[in-house]
Amino acid sequence: MDEVAGAIADQVRRQILVMLKDGQLSAGEIAERFSISRPAVSRHLRVLRQSGLVRAELVGRQRLYTLDAEQFTELAGWLAQFLGPSGWEHRFDALETEVYRTRRERRTNSAKTSSETDSKGETA
Repeated sequence: MDEVAGAIADQVRRQILVMLKDGQLSAGEIAERFSISRPAVSRHLRVLRQSGLVRAELVGRQRLYTLDAEQFTELAGWLAQFLGPSGWEHRFDALETEVYRTRRERRTNSAKTSSETDSKGETA
């Protein structure tokens, strides 16, 4: 987890990860999108490879990079403890409460109606 956190600490590496989210790219394709030198991009790619966030495959003379987003799982799990429930979770909880309340009211009303019907039937 520490290697992943360290790898995403740099803005250039985060931008590379976003680029790779849509599919594999060669080192040259990645480098041409930055104003920094190719060796600097290469160093960033090496950090991403070492952290496991990126996989490299040699195809001919090109090295193709692919994102391995599964490596984010442990870090995301750890970060989740700092996030409260989402707005949707609160809404779903409120909906569930309302459904149970409505069911309870229907059962209560059904029982009242049923007992009233029974008592009317006995007096006739």
